[in-house]
Amino acid sequence: MNIHFIGHSTFLLESGGHRLLIDPFIEGNPQASVSLQEALEWTLSAVLISHAHGDHWGNALDFARAGVPLIATAEIAGYAGKNGATQPVGMNIGGTYRAGWGSVTLTPAWHSSSFPDGTYGGMPTGLIIELGGKRVYFAGDTNLFSDMSLIGQRGLDAALLPIGDHYTMGPEEAARTLDLLKPRVAIPMHYGTFPPLTGDPAVFQREGEARGVDVRILKPGEHTTL
Repeated sequence: MNIHFIGHSTFLLESGGHRLLIDPFIEGNPQASVSLQEALEWTLSAVLISHAHGDHWGNALDFARAGVPLIATAEIAGYAGKNGATQPVGMNIGGTYRAGWGSVTLTPAWHSSSFPDGTYGGMPTGLIIELGGKRVYFAGDTNLFSDMSLIGQRGLDAALLPIGDHYTMGPEEAARTLDLLKPRVAIPMHYGTFPPLTGDPAVFQREGEARGVDVRILKPGEHTTL
């Protein structure tokens, strides 16, 4: 699997001819390594949304209106369907959606969720994604919580974790999640995009590698392979 970091919390996962786009915040994202027009030219198997905040929901409707399946909570999928999405897939926490490319399971996330227009976005979630024989946990904007140990019991090839602080975990607390998740690889996200997000990825890397985890810091536009 190739993991492409688009910027902020936006990732493109690619394996076996399938591409999954996570939290497509492109327009208005000062870190975005691609333009929206470039991204709309990708052939995508699905767009996955962790929660409804504007820096995660982003350009979801642009992809969903173009026919890409949009997978999220029932509230987010319902909102998307009312606004032109052609293939919204509504789920809830604990459920798994299976497709030819693999699967995605929604997990709890301790945060909040509302659309930019104030509409309630349902519970925020994390995502356990299975693609190309790899298992990746995308944590969304959560903080540390003890049930991460149950997520870790699945066996994780990688964990994508917010470290920016203020609105999410900071780097030290994010590193503590590694004791529960036990991923092979950890990739920091959601830092440096806006002034309050001051979390230092070098601190996360130091703390993570002290725990025996391969921490890979990606700049927007870079990718890594599992």
